[in-house]
Amino acid sequence: MRYVNALDILPKELLEELQQYVQGDLIYIPKPENKRTKWGVLSGERKRLQERNEQIKKLYKEGKSIQTLAEQHHLSVETIKKIIYRK
Repeated sequence: MRYVNALDILPKELLEELQQYVQGDLIYIPKPENKRTKWGVLSGERKRLQERNEQIKKLYKEGKSIQTLAEQHHLSVETIKKIIYRK
């Protein structure tokens, strides 16, 4: 997120309207829903976690115990259960 001075980007009329509600404070203007990027998409973290979870499911189906998977992946037993039983 970057800081932008409203004087530099907003029309005078809009700036004056906003000043009726807020003055001298920082405000966050969110992106429209259809332009938001989901968490982890840009960094690749979402894909990495999906691949890890698929590997955990595969190993479980091959006979690895939940406890062993938890230890190998440094996750709690409950987290491993959520990964395995999630559809």
